Amino acid sequence: GGSMEVLEENEEEEQREEEELKALEISDELQDVETTLSTEKVCVPSDVPDFDWSSIDTSQLPSSYKTNSLKEKKLLHITDHFLQQYTHLCPDRKPLFLHPVNECGVEKFVSTTVRPTLLPYTELYCWDGCASFVSDYLAMEPLKSPVTPPSLLYSPTTILKYQRGNCFDFSVLLCSMLIGAGYDAYCVHGYATREICTLNETLELCPLLKKPQEVPREEIQKKSSKYRVKPPPDLQSKFELQQEATKAAEREAAQKNKEREEEKEVEKPKRDPLHSLRVHAWVLVLSGKREVPETFFINPFTGNRHSTTDEHFLGIESVWNHRNYWVNMQDCWNGCKDLVFDLGDAIRWEVMLSGSNKPLQLLPDAEEEKELSDRDMDDTQEKEKDTSFDMPPSWVAPIQISPREFETRCSEGRKVILYKKAKLEKWAPYLNSDGLVKRLTVYADLDCTEVVEVREWFKNREDMLGRREVNKQTQLTTEYFSPGRLLGLKAHTYTSLEPETERTMEFYSEARVDGLQKRVDNANEMTEYFVGRDDFLHIRHTEFGKRGKKIHLAGTRTDINSRPIVQIKECFLRNLEKPADEDVAERIFLITEEMIHLTYHLKDKYITASKKEFFKAAEGDRKGNEIVMTPEMCITYQAGSCEKDKKLLHLYKLLQELTEEEKQLKHQIWQSAAEVLNILKIRENEETAVKLSVSIYDTERNEKGRQQYEAMKNAAEDELPGHAQQDLDYLAPFLLQIGLRERMTKGQALRVRDACLTDFKGRLLDKANIIQARFEKAVEELRKKNQWFQDNKSRLSAEEEDDFLARCSETTFRIHVLALRLNRLKQVAPQKYLALEEKLRKDPRLAEHLGHA
Repeated sequence: GGSMEVLEENEEEEQREEEELKALEISDELQDVETTLSTEKVCVPSDVPDFDWSSIDTSQLPSSYKTNSLKEKKLLHITDHFLQQYTHLCPDRKPLFLHPVNECGVEKFVSTTVRPTLLPYTELYCWDGCASFVSDYLAMEPLKSPVTPPSLLYSPTTILKYQRGNCFDFSVLLCSMLIGAGYDAYCVHGYATREICTLNETLELCPLLKKPQEVPREEIQKKSSKYRVKPPPDLQSKFELQQEATKAAEREAAQKNKEREEEKEVEKPKRDPLHSLRVHAWVLVLSGKREVPETFFINPFTGNRHSTTDEHFLGIESVWNHRNYWVNMQDCWNGCKDLVFDLGDAIRWEVMLSGSNKPLQLLPDAEEEKELSDRDMDDTQEKEKDTSFDMPPSWVAPIQISPREFETRCSEGRKVILYKKAKLEKWAPYLNSDGLVKRLTVYADLDCTEVVEVREWFKNREDMLGRREVNKQTQLTTEYFSPGRLLGLKAHTYTSLEPETERTMEFYSEARVDGLQKRVDNANEMTEYFVGRDDFLHIRHTEFGKRGKKIHLAGTRTDINSRPIVQIKECFLRNLEKPADEDVAERIFLITEEMIHLTYHLKDKYITASKKEFFKAAEGDRKGNEIVMTPEMCITYQAGSCEKDKKLLHLYKLLQELTEEEKQLKHQIWQSAAEVLNILKIRENEETAVKLSVSIYDTERNEKGRQQYEAMKNAAEDELPGHAQQDLDYLAPFLLQIGLRERMTKGQALRVRDACLTDFKGRLLDKANIIQARFEKAVEELRKKNQWFQDNKSRLSAEEEDDFLARCSETTFRIHVLALRLNRLKQVAPQKYLALEEKLRKDPRLAEHLGHA
């Protein structure tokens, strides 16, 4: 019976080996195809797949790269022991990724390869900035075998130097940057789909095209009142409307289903024989630190954020950071959807170094409990000190990225990403002469042959152009400008830069004197929208006539280029300082008909508004330039009054004012038309010769500024030779007290020395007292704030509580800075005092008397 069992076990082992060999053969056959596919999709340089890592120069690397310290050797011994236990307890699981070889051929534990670093760039302080930089800066290399982790893991410094690496290299670099920025980040060794592992995004929607999820607003139900006025009855047939809506919905659904089926036939990926076997590495960010609300994944190849339930991630073997290594003991039959990422749970996660298994961030309540438990368990911790082992420091040299490397990012300054029906191109700043840094091309088909829309992003342009969108189907172009441009132009939508074609211009209203917000213009009309004006003008609409007709009107221009004005309509907002029936809501100037219509705002509880209509006198009825007013020249309707106002004096004055305003309006409209022509001419010149601006802080590109600075520096050195070496005479105030004598007695010299030292000591004490007083004041202020918070905590909202905690953190920071300054002063003061005493002893004016003092 025993021999039979042995034979059966041997047969099972042989079958298992055959299956593994078959899988490896399949992987070898698909490797070239996958490498080619990923290379085409990412558009990496052609030399990336053929790059020989064994030829890199390692002679200049630090000694930590080439040897292991005693602590690292002990760690490798612990790792081997841990791996033996793991293999014995979990014989069916694949080997762990623990101590691969580095670029110098030395085994290094993966946690020591992580080097937490905070780089001096604002963009790299947030996770999305770090992820975007890593995905752009490095070129992707596929794993040699898609089903096994790599045997080599190079340092982040080497990966940055050669700007390429596999998914494990990407993850270690990104994890180092995220931990340095304060995130609770971990590298993950697991399994993912073919699209994730090979960086195939042709079936994914471009992130720039994804619409933000709209938060549904809760409909506020109004309380029904029995006194409410009932709405008029709806006489339409609800049954017919319902039938039409149903038919329309069915047609739309059928059309969508047809399109979806057609796309699925084309998009449906081929069956992957290595599904759930493909090894991948990514980054896990736990919630808590840096106010991260929920745990999420980051794919280092794309820099995109993914939910932990994303179906593209199929399982996890282990995770690690710079402090420890955890093995996942949970079942991944359903991918990562059911995994619990509580690394303190010893049942779900097997930790390698038990002494380093401490939570990195605790909630306030947990911190108090931890303090109490620490006091009660001092003896236990002292006993465990002998058995615990802390992770050695990282062997990797400090990660550094120069400003030029950070700015250039992409290999050779350019990167292309293919998405579903879209292509995204990225360039380094100043690489293109027009300032183009990003372009998104949207296509109508999956083969990317028919262009629908092109979006372009620009940087460092003197004309402040930031973005341009071109609809290739309608030929409509929209340009967006940053604040600071001449005339406050914000956006410009047009089909052609030729004058008198249809266009819309938006402006920064707060940057203009007239409060203009938008102007819509075409050959026949122009509409202007205003905001925040003192005269409450809201809209001005102008209609133009044809140039062929010669219109001779009083006060009109006869320029050939000016369009004749036919009608001007203005709308005003309500001015609460005036009665409603005296506050004009709308006025219309009919130029050709020589009429003026005034409509006033509605009074409360009225359904009709007051109106006035003026008929201007003909040329024959005028006496010189004066208007002769007759009752027939004005028609008045006063809401709520049956009597006609028979006094013509105020109507006469009103007509005179309106006539004068009509002339001014014509002039303003011609100015607006001239402004449009001026903007078009400026834009045409700007596009003909694009100019890029250079910051004064960019010393490499700002050649003119650097030359001016060097010239000023040289001139200052020529004017003041040796000025920097001149020291301040610290004895002058005390020598004045004894009369500035060339020779002093020993007693006078001792008095001068003692006075100088006493004065210096007094100034140090005054400085210390000032800092101490500020420190005590800040501590008392914090105590009062905490007391107030405890008394009013129950009445505060969440926003008020966050605001209060932010103010308290500022006070705490100030206390910390003052304490550091005070301690620093206490440390430095004795040294400064002794230094001054030695300086006085060597002073030539006192040396002969103080030489032996």
